[in-house]
Amino acid sequence: MATFSDIIKQHPLVLVDFSATWCGPCQALAPILKELKQHYGASISIVKIDVDKNNSLASSYQVQGVPTMILFREGQQVWRQSGVLTLPQLINVVDAQR
Repeated sequence: MATFSDIIKQHPLVLVDFSATWCGPCQALAPILKELKQHYGASISIVKIDVDKNNSLASSYQVQGVPTMILFREGQQVWRQSGVLTLPQLINVVDAQR
């Protein structure tokens, strides 16, 4: 089984969505992330992490609120944001890191 570290290094761009099943804004973000994946296809990997099931991982990245998104480029954190962003906002973020 791949570790989180392996996952964020396996692809040049990985957007990690720290979320929770009970979180309304997280549910609102899900279809936006699906559209983002459709927009970029194979050039980005999007990983959803449930903070309730992966509490130690969320703590290690100091995730205090959900949703929190962290963008990794070649395994290094290059961007972080808490809250819901629109598709155009996320496209701007990803384009700035490509």
